Amino acid sequence: MPSDSTLSPDSPDSPDSGPAVPAAPGAPARRSFLRGLAGGVAGGVIAGGAAGAAAGYAYRGAPADPAAAADEVIVDGLLPAVPFHGKYQAGILPAPSRSTMVVSFNATAQGKAELVDLFRTVTDRARFLTAGGPPPVVGINGPPSDSGVLGPTVAPDGLTVTFGVGSTLFDDRYGLASARPRRLVPMTSFPNDDLDPAQCGGDLILQLSAGNADTVVHALRDIAKNTRGGMQANWRIDGFASPARPAGTVPRNMLGFMDGIANPSVTSRAAMDSLVWVEPGTAGEPAWTAHGSYFVVRLIRMFVEFWDRVDVGEQETMIGRRRASGYPLDGDSVYATPDYAADPTGDIVPLTAHIRLANPRTAQSAPSQILRRAYNYDRGLDQVGDLDMGLIFTCFQQDIGRQFAAVQTRLIGEPLVDYISPFGGGYFLALPGVTGPSDYYGRTMLA
Repeated sequence: MPSDSTLSPDSPDSPDSGPAVPAAPGAPARRSFLRGLAGGVAGGVIAGGAAGAAAGYAYRGAPADPAAAADEVIVDGLLPAVPFHGKYQAGILPAPSRSTMVVSFNATAQGKAELVDLFRTVTDRARFLTAGGPPPVVGINGPPSDSGVLGPTVAPDGLTVTFGVGSTLFDDRYGLASARPRRLVPMTSFPNDDLDPAQCGGDLILQLSAGNADTVVHALRDIAKNTRGGMQANWRIDGFASPARPAGTVPRNMLGFMDGIANPSVTSRAAMDSLVWVEPGTAGEPAWTAHGSYFVVRLIRMFVEFWDRVDVGEQETMIGRRRASGYPLDGDSVYATPDYAADPTGDIVPLTAHIRLANPRTAQSAPSQILRRAYNYDRGLDQVGDLDMGLIFTCFQQDIGRQFAAVQTRLIGEPLVDYISPFGGGYFLALPGVTGPSDYYGRTMLA
């Protein structure tokens, strides 16, 4: 959908982790296995991962115009490496990559020491995978250090790893209750939702995005192999961002409308500081959350067979934009700002139009803007033979209640609800970035 809404709205030294947990005779220690291959490759990738920090990387912007993402340099079909180290996680601001995967995990680490080891391992793997390089050689008769999916050398292909935590991680298992982010709660079910508990929530969330699907699959297998015993997959969904059609415009979603038009500018430090990042000193927030961002995942099925039988004019009045051009119904360009003040009774853009409800463009609604990112998904057929496709909606914000929940509340009962069904996802906090070679995800949270 157009990005006016939720469907379419826009370093210190790390402490020692302590001794390994004893294992059964003849078996590797559990926490040693958690680290596994990670320790063997860390020395080989630190230099590449640190290059971004050494170059002063701290705030990686992305094109304000989603169509500008095509300016990336592509060599042999692969995107260049994205610097891993920085104050913020590198996967939050850039426009959607061609391929993505969102995976929810439940933490299975036994105690806080193992949880620290888990977070360190995820960091080590992300640092290597985003930099790329040859996997280490293993001894005779040992399992390979890499799946080989990408060949003998791991190409980074623009891979970003976005890692976050859910509210359930802050129960009594790891002694983190006092560290729970103030605004991190279980996902709310809105009146038009049909949530499947099996596809909701999780202690941890991982989004892997890259230029090609095999890069994303390779990253998941690598991380899963090296964290076995520390976290277990809960639910997963794969997605893709379509090319802009026509070229130079904006990608489309499965309803045929351009998706990602009206977002705050990611190149504006002021906009990102007021809308996306948890700022240092935010009232009530634990200090460790600074430079993180609240991360909403919302899985939305689209009843495309039903939608495809609707008159195009009716589709456009439900959305508030022209399907072919992406123009708002009262505008003459994709990025034209709808003039709702000149259309108070909705004669041109209906008062119930998706883009108008999601973003009324008033002084009161301005603080509810979100940085939305969306991917299409196609999971084949459901149990009765209907097409199962739709949207992986994600968004980043400073405050879920003030932003995502406010937008979603305005959308309750909109005409579009007859053609969509939100069924899963969750609320998370995307952790602050990893600032250097000795840092790791969530270090200050786990201190």
